Amino acid sequence: MAVEMDSVKVYTVNGATAASSSSLPDWLTRKRAAKSKGKRAVREHVEGTIELIQGFEFPEASNRIKTTRDGQFAIATGTYKPQMRVWDLGQLTLKFERHSDAENVDFVMLSDDWTKSIHLQNDRTIELHTQGGFHYRTRIPRFGRSLAYHFPSCDALFSAAGNEIYRLNLDQGRFMTPLALQDDTHDILGVNTVDINPAHQLLAFGLEGPASAQVQFWDLRSRTSVGVLRLPRSRLGAGVDAALSVTAISSRADGLSYAIGTSTGHTLLYDIRAAQPFALKDQGYGLPVKNVAWIEGGSRMAGDGMVLSADRKVIKIWDRNSPSTNFAAITPAADLNHVHHVPASGLLMTANEGIQMATYYIPQLGPAPRWASFLENITEEMEDQTTRSVYEDYKFVERSELTALGLDHLVGTPTLKPYMHGYFLSLKLYDAARIIANPFAYAEHREKMVRERMEKMAETRIRAKKDGAAAKVKVNKALAEKILRDEEREQKRRERKSKRAAAKGGAAGEAAEGDAEMPDAVEAEEAPRPSLLTDPRFARVFEDPAFTVDETSREFALMNPSAAAQRKVGGDVRRKTMVEEEEEESDKFSSDGLGEGSGSGSDGEDDSGSDSDDAGALSKFDPRVRPGQKNARAQEAYSRTREQNRRANEGKFVPMRPVSTGANGTRLADRDASFGQRRGGGATSGGGGGGKSYSKSKANEAGGGGLEVSWVPSGSSGGGMDVDADSAPRPGKPKPRKGVEVFGAGMEKGYTGEDVNLSEQDRKGRTQRRKGIRSGSKNVFRSMNG
Repeated sequence: MAVEMDSVKVYTVNGATAASSSSLPDWLTRKRAAKSKGKRAVREHVEGTIELIQGFEFPEASNRIKTTRDGQFAIATGTYKPQMRVWDLGQLTLKFERHSDAENVDFVMLSDDWTKSIHLQNDRTIELHTQGGFHYRTRIPRFGRSLAYHFPSCDALFSAAGNEIYRLNLDQGRFMTPLALQDDTHDILGVNTVDINPAHQLLAFGLEGPASAQVQFWDLRSRTSVGVLRLPRSRLGAGVDAALSVTAISSRADGLSYAIGTSTGHTLLYDIRAAQPFALKDQGYGLPVKNVAWIEGGSRMAGDGMVLSADRKVIKIWDRNSPSTNFAAITPAADLNHVHHVPASGLLMTANEGIQMATYYIPQLGPAPRWASFLENITEEMEDQTTRSVYEDYKFVERSELTALGLDHLVGTPTLKPYMHGYFLSLKLYDAARIIANPFAYAEHREKMVRERMEKMAETRIRAKKDGAAAKVKVNKALAEKILRDEEREQKRRERKSKRAAAKGGAAGEAAEGDAEMPDAVEAEEAPRPSLLTDPRFARVFEDPAFTVDETSREFALMNPSAAAQRKVGGDVRRKTMVEEEEEESDKFSSDGLGEGSGSGSDGEDDSGSDSDDAGALSKFDPRVRPGQKNARAQEAYSRTREQNRRANEGKFVPMRPVSTGANGTRLADRDASFGQRRGGGATSGGGGGGKSYSKSKANEAGGGGLEVSWVPSGSSGGGMDVDADSAPRPGKPKPRKGVEVFGAGMEKGYTGEDVNLSEQDRKGRTQRRKGIRSGSKNVFRSMNG
């Protein structure tokens, strides 16, 4: 299996498929063979996987894995029973297995092949093994944690609980004086790891303690400490009282670089000449780092100089110069115990909690080992395979579609494979269920194909010229109209801002070059956004009927309440949009030739190069663009709607006639009476001045708890209400004339002079609707209960 992560592909060539190495579900890759005759067990096969090494597994779990220096053998320790296994990589099979009395903690190969090795057991036992088997056993005072071998002095170094490093000299066959580590501020609870630099043989010890987050460097020749490296607690997110320990150390062959893993899941890269790390990597899980390693291999290695860090959950390979990004990340199926990189190759081997041990091949990291050179050819063949051949026998359906097919009763059975927000269903079963649920599916599909072909042929008809973006709009025309209006408004706003910026620059007296560059700067600052109508990513929204917006749905009404309210006219019938009406008019004029002109406006000018919005444009008809131009279709629609409103409201509204009550109780008409006075019958004659006035204003309680106040200002001071102070004579202002009522803000009423000739319309106001333009609204009267 392979996974593509930023163009880096990881192939699982041994063991269970990693979660990050396959995009296929488990039920699709695992195929059970049919039961054969007899009592043979049912076998299980995973499609697309490779078993590189035969028998690469342990009965329960594996602890450590390494390859010999000659590259011909792989050695691993595991359980249960505690044992060591050796695989011959030239033959790609298990060579032998050897059992022990205790579980292995760590081991080191003393020879270039598998024949000599030293093992640290979890019962404080140290065992020496040779080609013939177990050779010698001894013990150390405390439980060991790590093991390293110093080749120049033949000293085996064992770190354990406490502050001592035990030394066993294999040349003399006896223990030497242990190295006692000291910390002036805190007690050392133990030493977790030991590392020996291959360049200058400097020893590095990773300490554990309540606050002993440090690495001590020792020179074995003087058996003294030569330096202490303290980790930055603040950068690792560890408090003062929090326990922070060093769990893994790896030195590079250049003799200067060190990779240090911590118990908080961080990996720090140091140059021993500096006290601060030059790179910091977070594994992301907060688990202790199991081991770190430098990827080495020379010029053939594309990943030469990269760092490998692993905790229990994930393996990450990253560049030391950019630790924030990963070259590759692998999430094995089981928890990790140890990871080993085969030198000068792109192959990784893992020891994990599980029966099968895993092996991963990364071509971009390095070439395949010499003993597995065929991996490059196999991965090229796997590269040609696509996932379409895997899914071709299945159909993905959602829960709603499953209910429509009548197969929702199969939920929870092996027939339906849950995946994400739906289910995978056998393609044969899906076809059968679809035919049963809708026997006319083929006829509907055929009708749809014929309709699409007819619409494609209809596009060749001669029509009025449309805008390039509008010509592609076939569905969701109301949405396209709104988008076009917004884009035009945004374009006008940018133009106004550009003009203001240019004018401001000229007024400030800037240099000629600055003035010339000002519009360019404004355009660069606010470049026009690409139109949604021409964006190929959203082309199907305005072309494919499957993407039509359902304006009758509840979701549309919740998101567009005003549009949903205006859409209904006496029922659920949707009124035609302006775009649809314009297109009908355009189709009518282009087909019968009865319009005012097919290629020119009302004034005889050619519209081919103008900005006219008629003939099916997406924007509404605007008479201000071409004065005198008429929209016959809009006028017909307005007249038709007005006639319908008149007929619908006939008999419902009665003209209101103002009346007043005389002295003898008779009701007299009084046009000057207010609505409240007519309703309460309190109109009385005022006294003095010959004018009519009303002594008090009327306050009536309206229905629903409202309050209605009606009053009429009088033209004389003798009435019940005072004249506005603005109407009194003032110095420098003309006196009010007889029969003229003066209001505030210089307004007058009742002027009958003959010095100005005014038309009847100017005197009394417009009494008829304007003609030749579209009405501002098409709304109809709605009842109070509607």
